[in-house]
Amino acid sequence: MSIHAHGQTILVDKFALGGDRLVRRLGFGGVQLCRKDGWGAPKDRKNAIAVVRLAVDLGVNFMDTADSYGPGVSEQIIAEALYPYPADLVIATKGGLVIRGPRDWKPNGRPSHLRQALEGSLRRLRLECIDLYQLHNVDPDVPMTESVGVLADMQTDGKIRHIGLSNVNLIQLRQAQSVARIVSVQNRYNLLERGSDPLVDLCHSEGLGFIPWFPLREGHLNQFGSHMECIARQHNATPAQIAIAWLLQRSPNMLPIPGTSSIAHLEENMSASSIKLTQDELELLSKLNC
Repeated sequence: MSIHAHGQTILVDKFALGGDRLVRRLGFGGVQLCRKDGWGAPKDRKNAIAVVRLAVDLGVNFMDTADSYGPGVSEQIIAEALYPYPADLVIATKGGLVIRGPRDWKPNGRPSHLRQALEGSLRRLRLECIDLYQLHNVDPDVPMTESVGVLADMQTDGKIRHIGLSNVNLIQLRQAQSVARIVSVQNRYNLLERGSDPLVDLCHSEGLGFIPWFPLREGHLNQFGSHMECIARQHNATPAQIAIAWLLQRSPNMLPIPGTSSIAHLEENMSASSIKLTQDELELLSKLNC
């Protein structure tokens, strides 16, 4: 949902994650700092570091990564690029997925693994406490309450500030909320993939952040054809920029994290925050996926 007043759409530029960490709503996702498909170190590490630094220079103060990106590579690059960190920078990372090769991900939500994963992230990021630590994926072999319960224990130990979830449904969210305070949900969501619409609205009503991963669905936005092209022309923008603008206006709790290894694409993505879609354009884009 967008916020409306006197017939106009109002964009909320910032969101208080967990009620106390103020982030600019257009963030940066760290998976593409690695080699293709999240596996291995980048071919050009200096470029990856430059991209991260430029993101902060362009106003990003919310960065999302995971221990399984690389593995460990994305977290290391963020620390190398930015440590000592700006005071307002919020770093979110995740544990609970293990990568064994390109696109080869396996869930591991065992408490012992999550403890080990958190310690590794703290070490690579050079932090004593993670601002937002997210269960990366539900492990079908481990009760949700056990996985989230150990995150709550580590929060009590002062190693996690806030707890989030990734790749969950409503039932799993409620199970997690029975043992810990959850401040965010990160699911696959974009103009073409809207299965989490009910969760987006729920996050809005309950004050949780919603972090859409794969927000651009690279290479597939042309499925919108002439309608998307027409809207993009009206704003002197690219389809990708329109897709980001739509996400930002979809809900004031939406925190898109488009990632890239390209400085040009980063600059393009960040400029999307200045695009103000009309109500007619928002409704047309929302209907195109129906």
